[in-house]
Amino acid sequence: MKLGLKDIEKAKERIVPFVHNTPILSSTLLNEYLGHEIFFKAENFQKIGAFKARGGVNTVAWLLETGQKPNHIVANSSGNHAQAVAYAAKQFGIPATVFMPEYSSKVKIQATRSYGAEVILSKTRDITDQKVREAAQKKGVYWIPPFNHDQVICGQGTAVYEAFHQVKDIDAVFTPCGGGGLTSGSLIATRGLSPKAKMFGVEPLNANDAAESLRKGFIQRLSGIPDTLADGAMTMAVGDITFEYLKQLDGFYEIKEDDLVYWTQWLTHLLKCRIEPTCAMPMEAIRQWLRTQKTKQRVLMVISGGNVDQPTTLKIWENDCLTQIPQR
Repeated sequence: MKLGLKDIEKAKERIVPFVHNTPILSSTLLNEYLGHEIFFKAENFQKIGAFKARGGVNTVAWLLETGQKPNHIVANSSGNHAQAVAYAAKQFGIPATVFMPEYSSKVKIQATRSYGAEVILSKTRDITDQKVREAAQKKGVYWIPPFNHDQVICGQGTAVYEAFHQVKDIDAVFTPCGGGGLTSGSLIATRGLSPKAKMFGVEPLNANDAAESLRKGFIQRLSGIPDTLADGAMTMAVGDITFEYLKQLDGFYEIKEDDLVYWTQWLTHLLKCRIEPTCAMPMEAIRQWLRTQKTKQRVLMVISGGNVDQPTTLKIWENDCLTQIPQR
């Protein structure tokens, strides 16, 4: 199914009662440092603390709207999608089971349980994925995947859809990319609302399956658990649906761990809010892109979430990056 702006608009209508229209943040100091205007769609203030609530709620609402209400919902995730499905299922009174790898953030495991879902942990992501596939075979059970689903993509796209109605004259949009759901939905919204605006995806260099897939022209899968602080981008491979959208991007960036840490610290400092390492990645990509621009740009970046556990926080702040002022 080819998705368009109308699909994003329908998703927006479905989710309004259940999610926040999150604010746009900016930093005068950051704009002075870089010489451009950067706007942040603050999905760290979203329900469950991440944009994933949009896709989860939209998918469940769509199931009910189309007469497909399941008896049970299952999902697989190492991150915020787990909470999103648990939250969405609770809103509509449907039992949910979420399969998660043991290396998932403890904060996200606890939050998923707090929304009423049963959580089943497995040693690896592959085992987790196998278990959800088996569970989905049972009658009356519906599997909501983390990204490779039309309604998940449409829900995620509502964040950028909102942002274009909050900020005018956007020249470029940058989003973090794990499985590609947010990036795909954002691309659809951007192309529909502002065809001239550029659209970029960003992932960790240490978990660069999407970049490798784009280079080779077919989907590449990581061979093991990636060594990155960006836990929201630790997907083993993009999906066949999202990959088709990623091919349409204007560019794709791979970010080193040091830069990820640097911008997590700086955005936390400048915006005065909690920032996941995953969603700090695009800031380095923005800085690199801005260096190639001859005129002043207005850039939108999605802060995808703010769910950070203590071990990750300690690693992020192990060294002080705030003594190094951002350079143009």
